[in-house]
Amino acid sequence: MSVLLSEPHTLPAAPHHASTTLAGISVVIPAYNEEHGIGPVLTQLNTLMQQQLRPYEIIVIDDGSRDNTAAVVHALPDITLIRHTRNRGYGAALKTGIRRASHPLICITDADGTYPNERMFDLVALLEANQSDMVVGARTGEQVAIPLVRRPAKWFIGKLANYVAGQKIPDINSGFRVFRRDAVRRFFALLPNGFSFTTTITLGMMTSNYLVDYVSVNYHARVGRSKIKPIRDTLNFIQLILRIGLYFVPLKIFLPLSLLLLVLALVWGIFSTLVLQQLADVSTLMIAMTGVQVAIFGLLAELINHRMPSAYLKEGEEE
Repeated sequence: MSVLLSEPHTLPAAPHHASTTLAGISVVIPAYNEEHGIGPVLTQLNTLMQQQLRPYEIIVIDDGSRDNTAAVVHALPDITLIRHTRNRGYGAALKTGIRRASHPLICITDADGTYPNERMFDLVALLEANQSDMVVGARTGEQVAIPLVRRPAKWFIGKLANYVAGQKIPDINSGFRVFRRDAVRRFFALLPNGFSFTTTITLGMMTSNYLVDYVSVNYHARVGRSKIKPIRDTLNFIQLILRIGLYFVPLKIFLPLSLLLLVLALVWGIFSTLVLQQLADVSTLMIAMTGVQVAIFGLLAELINHRMPSAYLKEGEEE
């Protein structure tokens, strides 16, 4: 029988499934209306975890489901069930689970059967071998069931994220990853309650000197209906990436905008002089001044960013 917790209660001591020096792992799974898919996922995970010589726990956060998700989870053995009384969002569910986790390593995965959970310990092995802070299961394998309608937006978001991070990101928002609990908790004040949780933690860690590695995995067709709203969520992702860029690497956002305005001022100034016969046109000067001001804002933001000690910087690293 699973352990059932509502929001006000505290998590009891996790069961010890092994006596070993290997780091324990907490598997955190957010679930919202997943009654059809979550049972097989949890059964598979329990079998996988029992084969490993390390302590573990499986935590499911029922994020205000209106179906029988909680009942399905509650009927399974060795599962900790935490219930939100209302739907608070994917990120909020993950944060609840991470706060309640009792082991130093956290694995997050989805309840719909899309991720190859049997690859979890490939991620753990790489994290421990490389002393990484996070290892992401990148959906770049031979079998990837991402709907075609979402691929152009995903490509654009990926390119923008690569620019902000200053390195290639194979999969910015994969929901299948293993990370060190203490590292991620340093970012809790920044992490949103919605689907952009994974995007934020990826960019936050990569722009703060944390080591993030990737393992290529397959991505299966989901069981049930997707909660993603393509247009709205794409716009939110773009806004989020720009916001994170402004926070961690402001010059990468301000300088291109400044250069664009200065080039526009130059082009308009040449056009005004040669075609309109207007030297030092007011609109040209205004555009140029705006470009200079944007550059100054960027420099000030960068100066503030470097003068203030970052709570998110990896311990032992200097800005």
